[in-house]
Amino acid sequence: MSTDPNCVFCKIAAGQIPANKVHEDDELLVFHDIHPWAPVHVLVIPKRHVASLAEVGPEHEALLGRMMALAPRLMRDLGVTNGFRVVVNTGPDGGQEVYHLHMHVMGGPRPWARG
Repeated sequence: MSTDPNCVFCKIAAGQIPANKVHEDDELLVFHDIHPWAPVHVLVIPKRHVASLAEVGPEHEALLGRMMALAPRLMRDLGVTNGFRVVVNTGPDGGQEVYHLHMHVMGGPRPWARG
């Protein structure tokens, strides 16, 4: 599995940095965002290092599908019943702050802090 020793999300996936985990399997880790924009705000990350959505190719299709398919189940499990938002910030102009592919899944009553 590809990892980056300087990547904070790789360190979280490896258990070197603690996180409030919601879900974990062989390929994905989901944890609460430390600076939430919404009442429920989790990050879905692949355990293998992919720097951004701009770097994915056909070999990542199954992984991306698993990430998207997991979002509705996570929101139901976390009590979100009236809709949610999925965001993938990509690159500097797209607002990406951590260069490890991650998907924000946000829900809960509005108004939200951002978004």
